[in-house]
Amino acid sequence: MERHMETRRRPSGRRFGRAAATLSLLTSVVACTSAQAPAPLPGAGSGDEVSVATWNMCGVRQWGCEETGSPKDKLQQLRDLVGDSGVRVLLLQEVCSEDLLSSAVRLGPEWHSAFEPYADVDAAGRRTGVDCTGQGRGQAGYGLLAASRLTDVEVVPSEQPTVGLHRGILCARVPAQGLRVCNAHLSLRESDGEHPDWDFRDDQLGSLFATAATDARTVFGGDFNAPPPVGSRNTSAWIWPSEAYDTYRECDQKGDSRKGRATHKDGTKIDYLFTLLPRTGCEVVDTKASDHRPLVMRVSRPAADPSATPSAPSADPGVSSAS
Repeated sequence: MERHMETRRRPSGRRFGRAAATLSLLTSVVACTSAQAPAPLPGAGSGDEVSVATWNMCGVRQWGCEETGSPKDKLQQLRDLVGDSGVRVLLLQEVCSEDLLSSAVRLGPEWHSAFEPYADVDAAGRRTGVDCTGQGRGQAGYGLLAASRLTDVEVVPSEQPTVGLHRGILCARVPAQGLRVCNAHLSLRESDGEHPDWDFRDDQLGSLFATAATDARTVFGGDFNAPPPVGSRNTSAWIWPSEAYDTYRECDQKGDSRKGRATHKDGTKIDYLFTLLPRTGCEVVDTKASDHRPLVMRVSRPAADPSATPSAPSADPGVSSAS
């Protein structure tokens, strides 16, 4: 996994990263399930609840993930989340497209997914995909998985490094759960090859929270590559929008405390889930299959939203697309 870096100083002036235009979307089928949130809540939950998880799988082996388990180990972790925690929707980062597809097939025909590849951008603006090492594993990227079909899949434009790796934000509706979900993988602190002192995380969080504000049924989060806005020595607290932890509540937030349990093996919290929906549980799941621990949030299932009826449902079971 690419090691996150904290802000050393706030850059002066405007950060003009190239906005993440809609990327070519790879589609695939996948699965996962899990339950729990604020306090450990065993089982899949009642019919009035739904569990959502975020997990950086550390599946791109050349990014320091050689010792974090095989694709088989990561599939077993997905099975455990499904069987032990009752997760119905999952946000994944650092996953290989073919691993995602293979996992979905093995998890069952009800599982659907959408995938978006990362892109390396050079000084001329040329975009190149990141191939996963290992035969037939496809491209590296981030995705959404659900135990029912995904609709209205879209890449949310956000500021990205001028030169360097583009991550991004991917959203979709999950009509069977009454939810909209958004998966974000934010840039590292010094990820712009031309302007290493620029930080894009504040703009990216701004885009993510603005998108969530358009639908009260949204559950959103991912790998933010940043600690929570706490502590006098936290030099990146300024990146967080004012509505975080106030208007929206984070999975592991207890009262006014914003610290949360560690989700990375180095003892920091950099993975998050936010929502306006009532939280009924939050769990940080131990794993040997990644350098990140899955974060699982259980929320009250919202009432059906007639306006969320998809305009262009998936043509094939288990396959979603983004534009």
